[in-house]
Amino acid sequence: MRTVAVVIALGSLIFGLPVTQSAGAPAAAVRLGAVVPLTGRYANGGAQVKAGYEFAVEDINARGGVQVGNRRVPLEVTILDDESDPTKTVSRLEALSTQGLVALLGGFGSDLHAAAAAVAEKNRVPYCGVAFALHAIHERGFRFIFSPFPKSPELASETYRFLNASISADQRPRRVAIFQERTDWGRELGDIWTARSRENGYQIVLRAEYTPLSRDLSDLILRAKDAGAEAVFSVPTPPDGITLIRQMKELDFNPKVVIMIRAADAASWAQALGKDGDAVLLAPGWHHALRFPGVEALNGKHERRFGRPADVIVGPAYACVQITANAIERAGKLDPGAIRDAMATTSLQTVIGPVRFRPDGTGIVPTVFVQWQAGKQELVWPKDLGAGRVVYPAPRWRDR
Repeated sequence: MRTVAVVIALGSLIFGLPVTQSAGAPAAAVRLGAVVPLTGRYANGGAQVKAGYEFAVEDINARGGVQVGNRRVPLEVTILDDESDPTKTVSRLEALSTQGLVALLGGFGSDLHAAAAAVAEKNRVPYCGVAFALHAIHERGFRFIFSPFPKSPELASETYRFLNASISADQRPRRVAIFQERTDWGRELGDIWTARSRENGYQIVLRAEYTPLSRDLSDLILRAKDAGAEAVFSVPTPPDGITLIRQMKELDFNPKVVIMIRAADAASWAQALGKDGDAVLLAPGWHHALRFPGVEALNGKHERRFGRPADVIVGPAYACVQITANAIERAGKLDPGAIRDAMATTSLQTVIGPVRFRPDGTGIVPTVFVQWQAGKQELVWPKDLGAGRVVYPAPRWRDR
C-alpha cells in the first residue's frame, strides 16, 4: 500500500487528500501541475491563486475525487514557485510537463502566463489560467489554453460602461491619464482604453509609459496633474501601485477616479497604504459577495483559515479546478487531448458564475469592478449582481 499526501520539498508543493493504493492497481490520483509566483513581485497574487487551488482540491476530494470512467479518483496538484520570473515559469513548467500530468493550471500576471502558454501548447497539455487579461495570448492560434477571466477588450469596454452608469453625466471625470507600464499588457490595454475613449465621452490627455519596478514615478504624475487629468487608468504590479499612490499623495495629485487593475488585488494593499489605499478601483474577475453556488461555502472556509472572506483571485482560481475536474469527467479518461476537447465545450456553473469558452479559449464570464472602501474591498459593479455604491469622487488626500 502507498499513500498520496501533503508533501513540501525543494520549492514544490504537492497537495491532495490521503488515498491508498495497492500494488498493480490503477493510478492513485489524477495529477495536475501549476507554476505559481509564491515569491517576488507577484507573491501576494500567487498566494491567492494557490489558496483557490487548495480549497477546490480539498472540496473535490472530500466528495471522493473526480469520476473517471466507472471509478472516482482523487486530485493531486503539484505547485512550483517561479519567483515571478517568466524564465523560471518556462523552465519549471517544462519540468512539470515531463511528469505525466493530464492538465496544467496557471499562475498570476499576464507576462508569466504568456511565457507558460507556449509551453502548454508545445506539450499539448490543456492549461487553465486566471489572473491575466492579456488578450494577445489568445490571438496566437493556441488550442490548449483556456482562461475564465476578463480580457483587455472586456475590461476597457466595461470601464466606460461602469463609469457612465455610476456617475451622472455632469459629474463624470472626462479627462483621463493612462499610466502605462512598459509591457505587452500595459500597451494592449492602453491602446484599447484610448481607442474606445471618445465614443464613450472621454478624452485621453496623457499616456505615460514607465518601466515596471521603477522607484520614481513623479514625472508621469506631474505630467498628469499639469494636463488636468481627472481620472487615472493603470495596470501596475503591486509594488508599482503602492509607489504610485504614495507619490501621488506627496505631489498632491487628486484624481476623482483611480483604477489600478492587479496592483490592488491583495489584502496587503490596505496594510501597506491604510486610508490612502481607499477609493482605488480594481477589476479582479470576482468578489466574495457574488451570489453564485458555492461562494458562501468558499467564504466560510477562507474565513476559518485566513480570518476574512475569500480574496478576489481565490474564486477564479477555484473555478479553474472546477472546470478542469469537469472536463476530466466528461472526457472519461486521463488523456490530455480528450480533456482539452472537453474543456473547449465547457458549460458549467462555478463559483464565478456560468462559464463557457470562445474558440480562442477566452472565457465568457462576468466582468466586475471592486473598490477599496474603509479598508475593505467592496463590489461596485455590475448592479445586477448585487453591487453596492461607488465612492465618487475619491476624497482628496488631505481629507482622509
